Amino acid sequence: MEKSTNYRRLERIVKGFSNHRRIEILELLQEEPELSVFEISEKLGINFKTASEHIRRLAIAGLVLKRSSGNAVRHKVTIRGQSILKFLRTLEYL
Repeated sequence: MEKSTNYRRLERIVKGFSNHRRIEILELLQEEPELSVFEISEKLGINFKTASEHIRRLAIAGLVLKRSSGNAVRHKVTIRGQSILKFLRTLEYL
């Protein structure tokens, strides 16, 4: 039973970054932490609602942290998110 739970947890993490836009958002937040959804959508040239949904999925997977700052919510990559980015970079060169 415990193994199954662990596999589901891993699946949730993998699904969190299994989209090119989400990987792009992770890389952007790695370079420029503390961006709002509006700033992310502008910098990547994507719809605000689309950016918001991608960030929500990244947060569920534990790859992005959200922090309230006045009226805005700021986002940054977690340690897990940083590890995922390193892992993805190793795949580029295989």
